[in-house]
Amino acid sequence: MPADNRWRVITVTLAHIQAALGVWLYLVSPLITYFYAYFSQAVHNRQARFFGMEHSLMMLIAVILITIASSKARRRTADDKKFKALAIWLTIALVVIFINIPWPFSPLTARPWLRFF
Repeated sequence: MPADNRWRVITVTLAHIQAALGVWLYLVSPLITYFYAYFSQAVHNRQARFFGMEHSLMMLIAVILITIASSKARRRTADDKKFKALAIWLTIALVVIFINIPWPFSPLTARPWLRFF
């Protein structure tokens, strides 16, 4: 179905744009600069380690999972098999994304809903 294919392409495109923005933010972040400058100490700091290693790595893995979902769905010929492949891989990616968002209630690291500077 052309509409379903369009949504698949839009999803992958937005995931890749988000990954590119995330890599750019990673490179200019003062928290990441601190993380690499004081790596031996920062790796023991939960917040610095979360943003320096865990968050960025898991979000890149989520984008890879979304790309795999698209690739597997594109290769399938039957619609039900396409939707099943998309459902499985995108659900795994969504779980990875939700676990690694710094929610205010997250045990990994917490950030407020809104930050007033």
